Parts: sequence; structure tokens; C-alpha cells
Amino acid sequence: MRAADQRELVVVGASLAGLRAAQALRDRGFTGALTLVGDEPHPPYDRPPLSKRVLTAPGRPAPTELPLPNGLRARWRLGRAAVRLDLAARAVTLADGTRLSYDGLVVATGSTARGWPAGKPPPPAGVVTLRGWDDALALRAALTAGGPLVVVGAGFLGGEIAAAARERGLDVTLVEAASQPLEGALGTVAGAYVAALHREAGIVLRTGTTVETFVTGADGRLAGVRLGDGTTVAAGTAVLAWGGVPSTGWLAGSGLALDGGVHCDPLLRVLRTDGSAVPDVVAAGDVARVPQPLAGGERLALGHWTNAVEQGTAAAATLLAGRAPDGTPAPFAAVPSFWSDLHGARIRSVGLPGVADETRVVEHDLTGRRLEIAYHRAGRLVGALTIGRTGRLASYRRALEEHLASGPAPDEPGPA
Repeated sequence: MRAADQRELVVVGASLAGLRAAQALRDRGFTGALTLVGDEPHPPYDRPPLSKRVLTAPGRPAPTELPLPNGLRARWRLGRAAVRLDLAARAVTLADGTRLSYDGLVVATGSTARGWPAGKPPPPAGVVTLRGWDDALALRAALTAGGPLVVVGAGFLGGEIAAAARERGLDVTLVEAASQPLEGALGTVAGAYVAALHREAGIVLRTGTTVETFVTGADGRLAGVRLGDGTTVAAGTAVLAWGGVPSTGWLAGSGLALDGGVHCDPLLRVLRTDGSAVPDVVAAGDVARVPQPLAGGERLALGHWTNAVEQGTAAAATLLAGRAPDGTPAPFAAVPSFWSDLHGARIRSVGLPGVADETRVVEHDLTGRRLEIAYHRAGRLVGALTIGRTGRLASYRRALEEHLASGPAPDEPGPA
């Protein structure tokens, strides 16, 4: 490695995790060259509003750009995707042929929307996904044009899109393969509660089925969606909202472990296929599969806003640790959290409800828009969810933080 002020650090991914990593590098005293690479032409922007206020704003929606920190002093390479990583040469190649050498690298390329399966006939015009700013503007234009909407996938993104469209007065059908919305992430109790919210708002919810094919009109555009149960739903627009795919294509052939994302150790260092950590390369955000203590050490990729912020900051600490006076940083073990707003209900969660084997319902009041659930795994608290009871999450968070600090421990009940 070169002297500190002569090092070249590269962050691939100019969204939330990458920007927070770059900011943390400067905050921790790095004064060398810093380059941020992004595949979109836009400056870093916030994604959660894309499925909410960007779709419902009465006029042209305001940009959701993230504030750029003072003193970042970064060289920006926007609109140029990374296409190759050469670990031996310590170099990243961009789509325009530019080759960036690095002394340290942050992989923060996030994920892309899961599209229609490649083995099936391509969908007609009118079938879209939502991941970026341009996607949101296109979907907004389609909602403004009117016509029935079908949303495929009743997870957080799909539910928010359906709620936004319903707020605009559209006829909305929400299609979900599971028996309830959010069943895999939150369990059947919370899933049934969310299903009731959707139905009260006038959304037609079709569960236990998925899309088989599309029906087109005389103009070749989408006219309907044929489901697996044999029925057809009229649609002027259909949104595929059935999850994301970690953006790891540019890492193919690099020797990294890439199953379901970039595998990392607890310090966020990326791993080779043989399990060894790569020097001076870290990962953060949606693309990173990191051991989660609340899940028994299983590697998970978490697509939440807070996770991107916390991992970006922690990855920067690891990257600079070799030259820091305090030595190696602690393993990454933050308590995950997420939020969503559906039909006026404020859904908030901490921990990992999706890994639980037991659900304990503390409060359930659909009329009053209140819900509180504690999630346990092998008798141990691993997560909590509230609707209309946000103030109660602090106690659950403290309990989860104590669990992470102490390692395996007997069950601690959540607050009553």
C-alpha cells in the first residue's frame, strides 16, 4: 500500500450505501483520491419516496436527491456502469472502457428489479418494474393516464405502489403467490392484517396465485393479465414487484463468492469462493450478504434503508482499519429496522421477523389501526413489529442490542 495521502479508493455504486461509505471515509480522515462510480446518470437520490410521494404528488414530483456532504472531494463517474473487477491487478473496468486502479474498493452496487423470466416470451408494452428515478416517472405517467392497474407481488414495494395508485383513484388488483401479503417477511398474522388494510382501501387482492401470461389488445399493448388459476384481470399497466436481484453481474469471473449477493465476513470484507477474505475490498448495502447474528449467523442480504446507511459506514471503517490507531473494527452487528406506510397505517419493525419460528401477538386492533407482534426463534427474541405503536419499538431494540452484545442467551420477553 502507498502512503495514506496517495491512496486511490474507489466506491462502485453511487446510491445510499456508496455515498455513506464515501462520507465515512472522509469523516475518518482519509485524504487521498476518492472516486464514485454509478450506472445511472443521476446524482445520488433517495429510493423510498419513489413508490410513495413521487407517484402521488399533485404536480411534477420534486427530486429526491440525497444531500452531498461537504468536503467529499470525490471524482464522479456517473452513467458508466462497472463491467469487470480484476482482483489481481486491483482494477475496475467501466462500460466506456475506463480502467480505474484502486488501493481500496467498496462494492455497493445494490440490486436491480426482478423482471419477467428470461425463458418466457417477453411481456408487452405496459408491463414495467420500479427501481430507479426514471422508472418512477414512467410509472407515474402511466398512472396519470388511468386504466386498471395490476401489481404482481404484495411485498413492501408492491403494497406501496398499490396504495399509491388507489390513492389516485385507480382500480387496482394486487396479485400474490403466498396466502397473505408479506407472509415471508412478517408471518401470517401481520400478513392478514395488511391484507385487510388493502381490501378496506378498495384493492382487489388475489392471493395463492401468480401471473401465467399477458393478454394484448389490437395495438399490441397490455390489455390483461392471465393468472395461474385460469382467470384474467383487465390491466392497462402491470407492475412486476416481486423482489430484487443483487447487482453482481460485473463481478462474474472475479473469483468472489456471489450466490445471492456478494458474500462477506462479519467485518464486511468480501470473500472468495474458497471462503478467504480479499484484502482491501469491502461491500455494503443490498448487494452484500452478511452474517446475521439474529439469524444464527446465516448470511442475508437486507434491502432496507437503514441497513445501507449502517453498512456503508461500517465498510469504510473496515477499509481504513489497517492504518487506524485503534486497529480492527468490531464485527458488523447492527439491529436491522425498516418502515412502510400503507393506507395511513405506519408499519415499523426492528430485528428480523422473517427468521422467527414463533409469533407472539401483544395487541391486534384493526379498527384502531394498532398492532404489536414480538417474533422469537428458539425461544429468543429476534424481531418486533408495530402499527400505530411506534413508541414501543425502543424497548424491543434495546433487548435485541443486548442479545447481540451478549451472544446466545436465554429468552428475554419483549415489553408488554
